[in-house]
Amino acid sequence: MKKQLLKSGKLFALSCLCTSVTNAACAEEQWMDEVVVTGTREAVRKSEVAATVGVIKGAEVRAAKASHPSQIMGRVPGVWVNITGGEGHQTAIRQPLTTNPVYAYLEDGIPVRSTGFFNHNALYSVNMPQSGGIEVTKGPGSALYGSDAIGGVINVISRRPPATAEVEASGELGSFGWKRALLSGGNAFGDNGVRADLNLTKTDGWRQMTGYTRNSGTLRWDRALGEDSTLKTLATFSNIDQQTAGSSAISLADYSNNPTINYTPISLRKVNALRLSAAYEKETADTLLSITPYVRDDSMDLLANWSLGYDPTTYNTSNRSFGVLAKYRMDFEPYRSRLIAGVDFDNSPGGRTENSIRTTRVGTIYTAYALGNRIYDYKVTYQGMSPYVHGEMSPTAALRLTGGLRYDDMAYDFQNNMTPAAISAVTSVGTKWYGQSANTKKHYSHLSPKLGASYAFNDNLNGFVTYNHSFRAPSEGQLFRPAATSTALLAQQIAAGNLALKPIRVDSYETGLRGKTVAGISYEASLYHMIKRDDILTQKDPVTNAPVSVNGGQTLHRGLELGMSAQVAHALRLDVAYSYARHTYDSWITSNANFTGKEMMQAPRVIANTRLTYTPGFLQGGNFAAELVSLGSYWMDDANTTRYNGHDLVNLSGSYHFGKELELFAKVNNLSDRRFAESASGTTYAPGMPRTWNVGLQAKW
Repeated sequence: MKKQLLKSGKLFALSCLCTSVTNAACAEEQWMDEVVVTGTREAVRKSEVAATVGVIKGAEVRAAKASHPSQIMGRVPGVWVNITGGEGHQTAIRQPLTTNPVYAYLEDGIPVRSTGFFNHNALYSVNMPQSGGIEVTKGPGSALYGSDAIGGVINVISRRPPATAEVEASGELGSFGWKRALLSGGNAFGDNGVRADLNLTKTDGWRQMTGYTRNSGTLRWDRALGEDSTLKTLATFSNIDQQTAGSSAISLADYSNNPTINYTPISLRKVNALRLSAAYEKETADTLLSITPYVRDDSMDLLANWSLGYDPTTYNTSNRSFGVLAKYRMDFEPYRSRLIAGVDFDNSPGGRTENSIRTTRVGTIYTAYALGNRIYDYKVTYQGMSPYVHGEMSPTAALRLTGGLRYDDMAYDFQNNMTPAAISAVTSVGTKWYGQSANTKKHYSHLSPKLGASYAFNDNLNGFVTYNHSFRAPSEGQLFRPAATSTALLAQQIAAGNLALKPIRVDSYETGLRGKTVAGISYEASLYHMIKRDDILTQKDPVTNAPVSVNGGQTLHRGLELGMSAQVAHALRLDVAYSYARHTYDSWITSNANFTGKEMMQAPRVIANTRLTYTPGFLQGGNFAAELVSLGSYWMDDANTTRYNGHDLVNLSGSYHFGKELELFAKVNNLSDRRFAESASGTTYAPGMPRTWNVGLQAKW
């Protein structure tokens, strides 16, 4: 029944998206007919999607041998992912670099974390190096993905089982004690196909006391149920144990002269993530029924490096989720019409326990800590129910119209295990006060529409226009974990202010062109204009310097994104990803400043990635590649007084194939050993890695 598994239109579309470009069917596929799955949660032609979707195919992901998402995500125009420590990251997609909950991170279309328990490091719980591909849908996800999907949707797609037995194994060594082993294999038998992946990673870290280990695995089982139904079961886990100061900020003097110094060697992060889903699909000529129940179990122990100077604590957060994604699609003959109706359900109970700590500091270095008072202990359950409808039709052969509407109904049930008052704690930076809320329930509801149209001018050129409205409800941490302050009264005021936070509302307008020239140059260009209202911004408490969350008015985000690929010679390929954007405060007045008209901090105007790949015959399928990563200058503060000058980094890679079974590969990142910052804010800099290398061997049989 191997053929039966591959005959499914869905599975075939995914195979073209996720497998090697040497696959015969995929090799014949033209760029204009590229298949994507994120926009409607099933395979559709990219040329008919009224949105900008960046695709990194599975073969490219695996060939990149990326040691961190930052080394692969920049190949999508307008995407900047940095390194915060170990495999942690912040993301900038049509936004400044941020830890705020403005992105939806998915695995096979299922949110990696619950909306209520967002974490900006979500990609570290996904086994990206062994994935079957990555899709980035930029701008609000609105009708299909609801809250979270303001800046964009990142969907990491699992690798499908092989049609015949295969095993892959690779091992690599590199700078600063880098070691990684990747194992993968699978087979098809009867009505079933199975693949298992395992990622074992360890490094000492390039700065003092910044090592980490990672153990991740994926198990996928596809089963054909008769002639028209399939069941895909996916189980994934990630265990990460890291010292979190991999790119923690230091002074300009140390950044310039002693970048390996680590002010916070006591910091730590331990992450455990487990996900299990079963996607059932029954497809006929005109209908599709899809039901995907899933469970998630996430926990994290953290001693944060960034707050040791004003609010030193250690804490545990955890949540368990049960959810269902269900939809029904029907196609109609007139105007090639399509109607999709669905509902998403998520029930996620979780909680937080947190203690103050008293640290020992020698000069600038935090050398030890002692556990102090319990400052937070609560349980909170997030629950969301979101019905949606999506429709498409083609009044003419060239014109495709789309529209959608989603209603999000979500609530938090908060139970405080401590006295609802202000709790004091003696820390290494003095006595701090923490506001405690009484048991409460918070409820949010919102209607999100979207409209779009795509038009095929000819076989090699199409364009689109789209409008999306979206929103983002505050996360549990923003609502129920207020910042420390200097007095009991102010602590209670901040706690009350957090509970009063409103959702962010977004309106986005976008137009774009996708085409291919007679010279074989493929390109995609888009312009966007996005307005965020009631943006949740952070301002500093003037006494404690602690961050305080407020709905801060209105921000404006405008930009141009351009992607281009060209076969400039028989064995030479050029790929360019470029974006130019401006992110400004359209209206933001705080208690002590007016930032209206200023550019937002950590918002570079230019983000670019240029790659030249040479594939000569004597490498027997291998290649040489040179990559230029460019990040423009940006303001380090909201007052626009201090600027980071940006940087350009050169990376080299190469591979050689000993027949079809054995590959030798090597990489050098930051070839010129350039001093650069992963991020820079205020008066401090988080240094990026110096020149690093790694070399490895991969075998297939």
